[in-house]
Amino acid sequence: MKAYVFPGQGSQQKGMGEELFDAFPELTRKADEILGYSIRELCLEDPKGVLDNTRYTQPALFTVCALSYLKKLQDGEEKPDFVAGHSLGEYSALFAAGILDFETGLALVKRRGELMSLEEGGAMAAVVGLDREGVAKVLDQNALSEIYIANLNTPVQIVVSGKKEDILKAEGIFTGTEGCSLYKVLNVSGAFHSPYMENARKAFTEELKSLSFGKMEIPVIANVNALPYDENRISETLSEQLISPVRWVDSVKYMMDKGVDRFEEIGQGHVLSGMIRKIQRFVKSS
Repeated sequence: MKAYVFPGQGSQQKGMGEELFDAFPELTRKADEILGYSIRELCLEDPKGVLDNTRYTQPALFTVCALSYLKKLQDGEEKPDFVAGHSLGEYSALFAAGILDFETGLALVKRRGELMSLEEGGAMAAVVGLDREGVAKVLDQNALSEIYIANLNTPVQIVVSGKKEDILKAEGIFTGTEGCSLYKVLNVSGAFHSPYMENARKAFTEELKSLSFGKMEIPVIANVNALPYDENRISETLSEQLISPVRWVDSVKYMMDKGVDRFEEIGQGHVLSGMIRKIQRFVKSS
């Protein structure tokens, strides 16, 4: 069985999607109309240097991932048995599954990026070498109660989220902890996937109320619970995703348990492919 997985923020790179915009001129034109700027220019040239800005990153990655999926189908590839996406990538998975059409997905992602970029003063850091329990223990024993586990990327790669000053203060604590091989502050502008996104979540919830969704043609594994989307709770799940940890390890394990033995990353980069290989090795050795 096969799963397609879609990357999230951090995978963007100038030059991405070069072969896609001419292949899908009508969707490229629609993207320009929805965004109010040239998606081709942003992705290929980034003349204003904004591709790494959350409000531009999210629409750019969604567009490239969605068109990459369509190109797969155009080239004769069969639809996968499961789809999943990491954080922002979940919107590309929902598009692939038929729940979101291209225009609705892009408009949602545009608004999501705008709202998330308003929540300033936050930061995130990757902790390598400790498992979830180990990270939680460090946070608890050092009274770092306002730092939250945000991404469970591999069994021993955990991303934490919080106020910038707290994330910077925690560096020495984590690097001084036995087993921690790396603590890296990430190049993001907010404390994503934590309670600090509550204002963004409330505003985004209002955006979701007026939407109707398509029928799920392929199971989509949700970040918030590592289970297939419930078609009766799509809006709620998308809202909860903003403040909930990305349970990537459990998502991959779920698909493996269902018989998936081939994972293919669709879109830009290979970050998820590396994570999945580590998860697969861990599962096989445990």
